[in-house]
Formats: sequence, structure tokens, C-alpha cells
Amino acid sequence: MSAHDEMIGQATPPQGVLARFAAFRENKPHIFLLLLMMAVALLMMDPRTWVLLTISGLAMGAMVFLMASGMTLTFGLMNVLNLAHGAFISLGAFAGASVLVWLSAQASEPSLLINLAAILPALGFALVVAGLLGLVFERLVIKPVYGDHLKQILVTVGGSIIIMELIHVVWGPNEIPVPRPEALTGAFLLPDALPVIGGVALEKYRLIAVVLGLAIYGLMTWIIERTRVGILIRAGVESREMVEVQGYRIRLLFLGVFVAGSALAGLGGAMWAMYREIITAHMGDELMISVIVVIILGGLGSIKGCFYGAVLVGLINLYVGYLEPRLAAVATVGLMVGVLMWRPQGLIPVIKV
Repeated sequence: MSAHDEMIGQATPPQGVLARFAAFRENKPHIFLLLLMMAVALLMMDPRTWVLLTISGLAMGAMVFLMASGMTLTFGLMNVLNLAHGAFISLGAFAGASVLVWLSAQASEPSLLINLAAILPALGFALVVAGLLGLVFERLVIKPVYGDHLKQILVTVGGSIIIMELIHVVWGPNEIPVPRPEALTGAFLLPDALPVIGGVALEKYRLIAVVLGLAIYGLMTWIIERTRVGILIRAGVESREMVEVQGYRIRLLFLGVFVAGSALAGLGGAMWAMYREIITAHMGDELMISVIVVIILGGLGSIKGCFYGAVLVGLINLYVGYLEPRLAAVATVGLMVGVLMWRPQGLIPVIKV
């Protein structure tokens, strides 16, 4: 090889590296976009600020995932477009807040073990109330309109209005403050000995939200991919008649999926209530914008896409809100538009996990 050829070889990146990069971007678009967003944000701000915003964004994304995952389940596995999902989020928030207020003595103690006597009943009650309402809602509202998206939109919007009015009847129309358990207030301080990020304060509640979101994501993925029930549900989506011929009651399985989706919405609402520390009956409708963006961004019906979409939405909200607050309101929609121009079917375009 001549000296001229060697110089060209050194100046031109190896084709193998470019091919691997292109393959990574195509096969793992969710990881590629997440790393790109985090890297660009790191270049535009102080590392300590970046750490704080990243942890906060992950926490926000985890809570949005809890709320969006239920709608992803019902749409992806049942082909049901439930626009009353925001009402279930609000109901879960009010149900959980009621228990926290009732158990305010336990919630105000500095001990985490004592706080759990208020936190666990609050989250459990939100799950149960939203799940039971989901059971009734599916029987009365969803069952007659299976397979017809236009009718589903009409009846679920009407159902949402009714649920909102019932919340007003039970809890009233005013904002309600929500006491955050004492053990979840405050922050952890990173050791000063750590380079760059030493002394950074990480809010306890946000860290708990990240852990809970990861746990729910792992549990949902395991159930859908590894258990007999998950296999039957996915098989029922592909061919309902085949599963029924085998003697399984696919309608009962789909009912369980809808109840689980409603319960997850209630759980997400209760977590969001403790995060914001104030709730209104229309908070679910306000969050539905983020929920719908996450579902479209990740790919309709994809649990994995929903998770990464929620994380991306949480991060871009805080990154852009810090760098240019005036653009924070449009950052989420802008992200969705950009992704759809790149990948029209979303990051992980599957109707399964």
C-alpha cells in the first residue's frame, strides 16, 4: 500500500464503524435517541445540574409510564381506545389522597416503616378503586363497542365526563392538598468525595418513583412475555378464534387486561398526587396529553416503547424547561413530531411487547 493510500485510510472512518453505528440507530432507536438527548443536554449545562435534571426527568418519566402503561395495554392487547383513561388517573389520585389524609398520623412520622403503613394502603386503595371502576366501565361502556373506534371515542369521552362529575360529587370541585409522607420528603446528599457531582442533593421521592417505575415495567414485561396468561393474551390478539377453540375464555382474559390497565392508571394517579402535593378533578385530562404522546412516540401497543417514550418525555420536559422555559410547553409535542418524521410508526412499532 502506498503512503497516499495509507493517508486516505487514516482520514476516512472505517466502513465497519459506520455500518455498526447505522445498525445501532436502526435496531435500537429508543436507546440511540435517549443517549443522544442526554449527551446534548450534558454539553449545554453544568454536570451537577445535568445530574439533578436527569434524575428528576427519570422520576417524572416513571410516573408518566405508570399512567400511560394502562392505556397501552388496553389499546395494544385489546384494540380499545379508552379516552376516559384520564378520569381513572384522577380517581386514583383522589382515592390515594383520601387514605393519606385519613392516615395522616402515620404519614407524618419520620420513620419509613411507619410511613409505609400509610403509603401502601393509599396505593393499594387507588389500585382497587380504579380497578373496580374499570370492571364496571368495561361491562357497561366498552363491551358494546368492541371493534368500533369511532363509537369507543364517543362513549369513553362521555364516560369520562360522568366520572369527573362523580369525583366532584364525592370530593367537591376544589383543589385538595395531598400530604407527602415525611420519610419521602427531603433529599439524599451525594458524598463530597465524588468527582464533579459531590454534594448534589437527590430528592428521595423522585428516586422512589424511578425504582417503582422500573419494577412495574419489569413485572409487566415478565407477565406478558414469560407467563401462561401473557402467552394466551398475545395469542388472543393474533387469533381470538384459535384461543377460544382451545377452550380458553379470551373475553375473561381481555376483561382482566382492562381492569389491570385501569388499576395502573389509578396507581399512577396516586403517585402523581404525592409528587405534585395538590390535586384537582381535571388533573387526569391535563396529563392525557403526555400519556397520548408517550403511546404514539413509543409505538402503539408496545410496553417497551411506552417505557422509553415516557423516559424521553420526562427528560426533555426538564432539560428544555431549564435551558429555555418558554419552549417547555411545546417540547413534548415537538419530540413526538420529530420522532414520527424519522420513524412514522414510533420507536418500537409493534402491537406487542
